[in-house]
Amino acid sequence: MGSCLSLLVALSLHVGLEGNYNQIHPHARCDITDNVIAGAYYNSERNISAYAGYKFELPFESELEVGLVTGYSGAPVVPSMRLTKAGWYVAPSYETAPDHNWGVTVGYEWKLF
Repeated sequence: MGSCLSLLVALSLHVGLEGNYNQIHPHARCDITDNVIAGAYYNSERNISAYAGYKFELPFESELEVGLVTGYSGAPVVPSMRLTKAGWYVAPSYETAPDHNWGVTVGYEWKLF
C-alpha cells in the first residue's frame, strides 16, 4: 500500500502552447493503494485542480498515470495522462485560447515529504 499523504512541488515548461502559463505547482497527493492516486495542485492556468487516477508500472522504472482532473478552462472535468520517471514527467497539453493548440508539458517534481 502507498503512503497516504505526500507534499510536492513541480516546475514545468509548456512546449508548443501560446498562453502565459504558471510554471510552479505545489501539490498534495494521496497514494490510496499502490496504483490508485488522488490529490490537488495549483495548475498551469492558476487554478486549484483536484484529480483521481490510476498509475501503471512500466519498464525502466517509469509509470503512466491516467485519470480525471478539474480546474481547467476547457471543461469542468478533463482526462489527464502523465508519464513519469525519477521525478521527471511529460504530459500532453491542449489549449483552447488564444487558438486551439496541442503541446506537451515537461517538468520535474520534488517530493518534500
